[in-house]
Formats: sequence, C-alpha cells, structure tokens
Amino acid sequence: MVKAVRRAAEEAGRDPAAVTVCVAAPAYVGDDLDHAREQCRWFGGMVGNHVADLVARYGEHSGLVPEELTAYVKDRHGYDYSHHGRAGNPSTDFVPDAVVDRFCLLGPTAAHVEKLRELRELGVDQFALYAMHDAREAVIDACGEHVIPALA
Repeated sequence: MVKAVRRAAEEAGRDPAAVTVCVAAPAYVGDDLDHAREQCRWFGGMVGNHVADLVARYGEHSGLVPEELTAYVKDRHGYDYSHHGRAGNPSTDFVPDAVVDRFCLLGPTAAHVEKLRELRELGVDQFALYAMHDAREAVIDACGEHVIPALA
C-alpha cells in the first residue's frame, strides 16, 4: 500500500517523499497470544467494515484489494456498532487469528520491535498504537521502556 500511495502522489505531481505514512493499530504486550488476540480482535472486525466497503466498490477479485482481505470478510454477517472499537466485540467472530496477527502488534516487546522495523523498511513513517483493551497502562509502559528505545 505504501508503494501505491507514493506512486499516486508522483502521478498527481507531488513529491512522494513528502507524503507521511502512518499506520494505526492495537498493540498488546505479553506472552499469552490467545488472550492478546481476543483483546485486539475488535480491530479485525473494524477493518472488515472498510474491506467490505472496498469489495463493494471494486469487486472481490479486482486486484485492488489483497485477496487475504477479501477472503476473510466473506464470513462477515452484519456488524453491531454499539460494540465498535471494544475488546470482546461479539461482531468479530468472523475474524481469524491470522488477520489479528497481521494487523496488530502482539506478543513480547521483541516481537513489537521486529514488526515495527519491518513496517519502517516498507516505508511507514509513524505508528500510532491503540490500547483499547485490559492492559492499557502495561502496554504504554512497555512501549516507553523497551520498544521505543530499541527503535531510536
């Protein structure tokens, strides 16, 4: 996606290097990946809404939306916005673990550092983390004490 954004900027006559790319996603620090996934699965449901809109606009096999995304929203049946952006959202049963793993920072701090370095290599300039789960302060502390210094 970063390449597509930079290419579009160039085609529009803009300097691609002047475009700042920010990724925003949940982060959960800890060794219990099953618990971390359940705390962050809401994000896959939220992203699923956007993917469903893209599929409706461009088609399921247009090549404009990655197949990994179009495949997981096939099992999406409605969405209850009264639970939007909350851990335990009952409208996220269609979201597989692989999607949560792909879109979230999960696991020990070393895994967070590794994923953030990969994103940096892909051209991401900023990362905004969501801490809408049961370990807000612990995640903020871990990022401040371990993740950010490792990336500095």
